[in-house]
Amino acid sequence: MKAPLIAALVVALAPAQALAWGSMGHRIVGESAMQALPEEIPAFLRNPAAVRDVGELSREQDRSKGAGRIHDHNRDAGHFLDLDEDGKLLGGPSFLPLPSTRADYEKGLQAAGLDSWKAGYLPYSIIDQHQQLTKDFAYWRAVKAAAAREKNPQRLAWLKRDQVRREAQILQTIGALSHFVGDGAQPLHVTVHYNGWGEFPNPKGYTTARVHGPFESEFVFNNIKPAAVRAKMSPLKPTEGAIEKRTVEYLSSTATEVIPFYELEKAGGLTPGDARGVAFATQQLAIGASELRDMIVSAWRGSANATVGWPVVRVQDVLAGKDPYDNLYGKD
Repeated sequence: MKAPLIAALVVALAPAQALAWGSMGHRIVGESAMQALPEEIPAFLRNPAAVRDVGELSREQDRSKGAGRIHDHNRDAGHFLDLDEDGKLLGGPSFLPLPSTRADYEKGLQAAGLDSWKAGYLPYSIIDQHQQLTKDFAYWRAVKAAAAREKNPQRLAWLKRDQVRREAQILQTIGALSHFVGDGAQPLHVTVHYNGWGEFPNPKGYTTARVHGPFESEFVFNNIKPAAVRAKMSPLKPTEGAIEKRTVEYLSSTATEVIPFYELEKAGGLTPGDARGVAFATQQLAIGASELRDMIVSAWRGSANATVGWPVVRVQDVLAGKDPYDNLYGKD
């Protein structure tokens, strides 16, 4: 759950807590996505151990909280995006179009007297981890291809060890991507009304109670079944075009579920066991799992056209037979 970073538009001085989904919810997103990966994805990611690992690693971005003031302050705002009903960030600049870098995003916010620690920077967390996963996959492709051809025993031993390291790194990155994509499926993580309607005009009388944690944690733990989430996942639709565009569309879609969430709560749909609340939470978790699966596949496909090492070498050239050992091990 996300403790207040603002009271209206004022920043709290204490470190924020920005959890989304509880342990159960994040596990479900990660495991469901992994179980739905197509056969084109490397086999080491499609075994039960990898599925379980990603389920646990999906929780790491929350488990690290409390490490220290600087650690938490730097990272907490990466879990959310505070949009109002007009798509503006805390009533200031519009979310769209998304600036191409976080530095440019920061400039736009500061011009309105805000910053990304107030408004959140969730889209950049997702994009960052997707780009990292693409690079991780690229290194795995290059190392695996080089090892298959290597004749020198010492070099082969290093390449084999590095393949193991690459596989561990890929699981870590998928876990981080899973967490932020999962956050992006929780409507209360893309709204200024993140924990009750708050100190805003409220003509429809939506709850001002702290509903964030009870919904994403206790309600999910007690009512949501992983099999039901998997059954609601959409067909595979890997990212086409820029990951920035896909991420904006994903978060914008989640933002349209904020009012339905508050209408549901007002109608009693979040009382224990109510079928309407179960359906809503199942739907959002399935959306997160589907998006994660699609982003893993798009990162895998994109990695074939990436570069690795120093000096850089194209993955396509390595796959075609170029020896990348010096580029991978490093000449410097």
